[in-house]
Amino acid sequence: MTEDWGLNSMAIMYMFSGLMHFIKPKAYLRIMPRFLPAHKTLVYLSGIAEIILGIALFFESLRNFAIIGIVLMLLVFLLVHFNMLRGEKEAAGIPKWILVLRIPIQFVLIWWAFYYWV
Repeated sequence: MTEDWGLNSMAIMYMFSGLMHFIKPKAYLRIMPRFLPAHKTLVYLSGIAEIILGIALFFESLRNFAIIGIVLMLLVFLLVHFNMLRGEKEAAGIPKWILVLRIPIQFVLIWWAFYYWV
């Protein structure tokens, strides 16, 4: 395991985020784009992926796998972020400025993951 606070923080963040898919699935279901199938399944699968990838970050032998998984996941999640900008219903009550701000944050998260590429 690593003692790097930034890496540990990222791992914990993804594990927590993944866990939230199971604790508050309705929040994630509300923002799923209509064009994607099986919303509930996708919410749970993405939660499982976030938990597994977060755990994998703790192990140097799995870290690069986890980083690639996280980057791909964040790129896919951009679909959701851009879809939420389409209208009031898609925004799920979230102010537009927050929705716009989330897009560059995705790229910061991608950079953060690549920072730990071994």
